[in-house]
Amino acid sequence: MEISQEILAYLPEIIRWRRDLHQLPELGLEEFATTAYLKKELQAMGYTDIRQPLATGLVVVIDAEKPGKTLAYRSDIDALPVTEETGADFASPIAGRMHACGHDGHMATLLGFAKYLATHRKARQGRIVLLFQPAEEGPGGAQLLIDTGLFTELAIEEIIGLHVFPEFPEGVIACRPGGMMARNGEVTITVTGRSAHGAQPQQGLDALLAMSAVIQALHTIISRNLSPLEDAVLTFGKIYGGEAMNIIPGAVTIEGTMRAFSDEVYERMVARIEEIAKGVAAGYGCQANVVFHHMYRVVDNHPPLVAKLMQVAGDSYVETPPYLLAEDFSMYQQVVPGLFFFVGIRNQEKGWTAPLHSGQMQFDEKALLAGLQCYVDLLEALNEEENNG
Repeated sequence: MEISQEILAYLPEIIRWRRDLHQLPELGLEEFATTAYLKKELQAMGYTDIRQPLATGLVVVIDAEKPGKTLAYRSDIDALPVTEETGADFASPIAGRMHACGHDGHMATLLGFAKYLATHRKARQGRIVLLFQPAEEGPGGAQLLIDTGLFTELAIEEIIGLHVFPEFPEGVIACRPGGMMARNGEVTITVTGRSAHGAQPQQGLDALLAMSAVIQALHTIISRNLSPLEDAVLTFGKIYGGEAMNIIPGAVTIEGTMRAFSDEVYERMVARIEEIAKGVAAGYGCQANVVFHHMYRVVDNHPPLVAKLMQVAGDSYVETPPYLLAEDFSMYQQVVPGLFFFVGIRNQEKGWTAPLHSGQMQFDEKALLAGLQCYVDLLEALNEEENNG
């Protein structure tokens, strides 16, 4: 895919937007300064129909004179509780807060697209909705926006989004039809027994011993309850409980994450986690309480939209393997057909290979132009389809 000279000319502003926003790292539903910055830039482009259905984030509604589809383009806007380690001269000024997932780049790309639309009225057809969405990292701003009735009110028909991704080199556009990212949830299990002195174990019900057996048994779900051909993961990363080294603990808690590429597999995991935890704990005379926090759904790309992306990306396109990462863009795809794709940002020569959510995550803003070019070319391709249909 060739980046046009016109899109290349956007680079200085793309750099400015990305670096300004990088220095405004705000967590989900706290993105007040980010929202104010975005609004100021959009107003400077001449936009007046700028809505704020939530306390943070913005929705820009662009109506055209020509009839056509109502298309939405989305950027997330929140940062992460991560300490920056890049050493960049535009590094986060706030300790423990960083745009470590590339949302600053996503916003810069969508601002670039907004500027293109502001200066190319002939490219506008039907209605275009730009979503600057809060709280992707949590608690899930996509669903919050859906719950406002926005998609029904604006009659949105399809939605498009992107994510910078250091797994692919700069210039690569990666996607796949169907499931590309996983459904995810969080699980907290508390095993309750009876505390006793460590020298008199017979007087207690050892919650720690019971929990150790629960953990061992839970890890058989992937290997024995699911087909080897079904991708899923169950990981527990936190455990706590007990009072002292010589006291049998009365309660122990573990916290973990679960992911799968289909609702059927996910629901099977949910059922087995509860059955195993309660059954194994009971075998030790203890009780298990299991609490699930169901989060995002499968990122499920609409095949006709993927075909359009392949068409516009040309030889820059590769088919990505599915990833057990999660994205709340998937919630939009429960409502309307959607397309979500990766924009490569990996640069071996500069040493910019750190993964997402790392304090060392860094990229060259020029890589964002590939995403912007795709947005522009997709709009033209989808308009052509509408006109010929």
